Amino acid sequence: MPRAGLDPAAVVAAGAELADEIGFAALTMGALAEKVGVRTPSLYKHVASQDDLNRRIAALAMDEAAVAVGAAIQGRAGHDALRAAARALRDFVRTHPGRYAATLSLELTGPDDPLAVAAARSLEPFTAVLRGYDIAPSDTTHALRALRSIFHGFATIEAGGGFQWSTDTDESFEWLVDLVDRGLQGRSGHRTR
Repeated sequence: MPRAGLDPAAVVAAGAELADEIGFAALTMGALAEKVGVRTPSLYKHVASQDDLNRRIAALAMDEAAVAVGAAIQGRAGHDALRAAARALRDFVRTHPGRYAATLSLELTGPDDPLAVAAARSLEPFTAVLRGYDIAPSDTTHALRALRSIFHGFATIEAGGGFQWSTDTDESFEWLVDLVDRGLQGRSGHRTR
């Protein structure tokens, strides 16, 4: 019989919290069982496997990031929306490094995969940001990949302690946002052949 109060959502939330505390790479079913106060086999009543847990944490993280970024851009457009989206993603990655790390290397099993659905939702706020730049529809995917690469890259390097130079990291981040804004403005209205 499953422990009272423990269900799949609670197990995944506890797993995400633990991943933030100890790092996603260190997250195991045994460590999670200890955190929630059950024996490891009891977790399998709620999640099928370590892979299932990892995938559910990844979907949760994508959904949470989408909500954070979406809330940040409300009522904003153009540069203001870009800056708000970038800051929200950066803050999410710094606050939740373990659960965000879960999103990085899982393969999608198809269009109905919960990860695919969550990944699509996580891009919606950035797609909204791009509307403020009049990006050609044929360039939207390229622009989304660029935004994700740039802001994801900065945030994950920063969260991993990769910026050791004396220059202020916040200043570098704002410089990056301005650079991306100028690049998007340069592509605005640009139609590919």
